[in-house]
Amino acid sequence: MSNKNASTEEKNKLILELLPGVDCQGGCMCGTCKECAEKIASEGQVDLCPALTQEAVDKIAAILGVDTVEVKDEVAFVACDGNAAGKERFASCESCKQAKELGFQRGECKSGCLGVGSCMDLCKFGAMSLEDGKVIIDKEKCNGCKACAMKNACPQNIILMVPRDATNFIPCSSKEEDDQLVREICGHGCIACGECERACPEGAVHVVDNHAVIDYDKCVGCVACAVKCKKKIIVDTLHDITALKANVAFVQCSSGKKSQAMKDAGCETCKEAKKLDAKAMNLCTTGCLGQGDCTRVCRYNAIELVNGVAYVDTDKCVGCKDCTFACPMNLITIIPYQGMKKVPCSSTADYEEKAKVCDSGCIACHDCLNNCPQGAIYAEEAHTVIDPEICEDCNVCQYMCPRFLIKETEVPEHIFLQREALGIKEGE
Repeated sequence: MSNKNASTEEKNKLILELLPGVDCQGGCMCGTCKECAEKIASEGQVDLCPALTQEAVDKIAAILGVDTVEVKDEVAFVACDGNAAGKERFASCESCKQAKELGFQRGECKSGCLGVGSCMDLCKFGAMSLEDGKVIIDKEKCNGCKACAMKNACPQNIILMVPRDATNFIPCSSKEEDDQLVREICGHGCIACGECERACPEGAVHVVDNHAVIDYDKCVGCVACAVKCKKKIIVDTLHDITALKANVAFVQCSSGKKSQAMKDAGCETCKEAKKLDAKAMNLCTTGCLGQGDCTRVCRYNAIELVNGVAYVDTDKCVGCKDCTFACPMNLITIIPYQGMKKVPCSSTADYEEKAKVCDSGCIACHDCLNNCPQGAIYAEEAHTVIDPEICEDCNVCQYMCPRFLIKETEVPEHIFLQREALGIKEGE
């Protein structure tokens, strides 16, 4: 029922009863809910308060005797999922503003969440919490008032408003131009490669200030951007990204002989171990160092040390390449996620030297090469390499290898069916 004949005071009162009533000082740009109600009544902007539901907006329109408008049901989203902005240093700060004034050190993200949680003080609805330096937003409690997303509310300006029913998210606001530096600083950082932008069939993704941004007015929640993302940082709540992937990591070594020797020498990281003279220690000069630098950067727990050597679980791996950048020996490569054969050895030593230091390295006997019916195997610096574009998984190489060295990566049949159902073509 319309209340257009009610007095201004009565309208103000009726509208105020529909507002949150906590003076959140959010998107309405008013100091109090009372001021907001008066402004709505005088200007007729029925959706001035962003926290209003569609039902409340409809009632306000009826009170004022004007047409209602469609409400944008949005929630706050922190566009950062890393811990690279100096959070440990800033933990004792009283505010995020104070933390930013301290400045950033080399190796810290200048655009990420500061982790102090000043935004929580702005939220009047208890929708924000701080867990291990990360701001968590409870979608059920957040009513989209925009208080935390207002200009200057967050000194980093990384809190955005997104549709409540959105399924794809990019948790990064990095403005760093050097993609290599981004990889070194944060496992969750966008490297602005533009693959997601090119893959989006709706034109909903764009690289802005060196990080990808989603236009939710165009996004339809498909899987394209998440699958094509090189770093696999795009959050997709509809699909299993560990299954929908084009590539996985592979460690070109299967011997863990160096691991204990490096530990005994006092090494705690692979970078430290690489500085040692492996040849003088009677060890392979090219193999896995076994100190787990790659395991520490993997966000999907897809790589672990097994008997002293790094091993990739292809069911968990998404092909983000973070481990390839972490390995100082450049042993980890990216291969197609399909049933194929690989030689886990990259040694360039001759046969006699290799036999002394490793019992699982390729001895370059060429039995696999000479017997491959597809010609998919070739020799490269004292070890063999299998070309995945030519290999047809005939198993001849595995049968012929005298050291039983050649490994096979397998993919469950349902993965192929799932990719086909989502319209993902070969190579995508």
